[in-house]
Amino acid sequence: MTDVELMQEAYKAREFAYAPYSNYMVGAALLCSDGKVYHGCNVESATDTPTICAERTAISKAVSEGRRDFIAIAIAGGRRGSISPLCAPCGVCRQVIAEFCDDDFKVVLGTTEKIKICKFGELLPFAFRINDVQ
Repeated sequence: MTDVELMQEAYKAREFAYAPYSNYMVGAALLCSDGKVYHGCNVESATDTPTICAERTAISKAVSEGRRDFIAIAIAGGRRGSISPLCAPCGVCRQVIAEFCDDDFKVVLGTTEKIKICKFGELLPFAFRINDVQ
């Protein structure tokens, strides 16, 4: 799957976002090693704390089905009716990604017209991982 195709999948996931408070809709497409894609969208709550981001939704869906062989994630977000040129994962999502992915994990950001590829280690250097607690 190309990076543009993965970003298109993130756009599709974004359509299901529930964002009545911020109107900032995010979609994520998580690619596994066999080509299967898990989609996620943000789901807001009036009390903020239970709100879940698109990236964590996609990862939770994949993990709940026994998957942990992630190779890339694309993230698309922006105010309702528009796409932001760069919607990077929040700090909580970065920590969850660190739980399952190494520093070379591909993160696809931007739009279908202009994509920025990052290695996860660039987004969260010195990530706190399982080996740090053992």
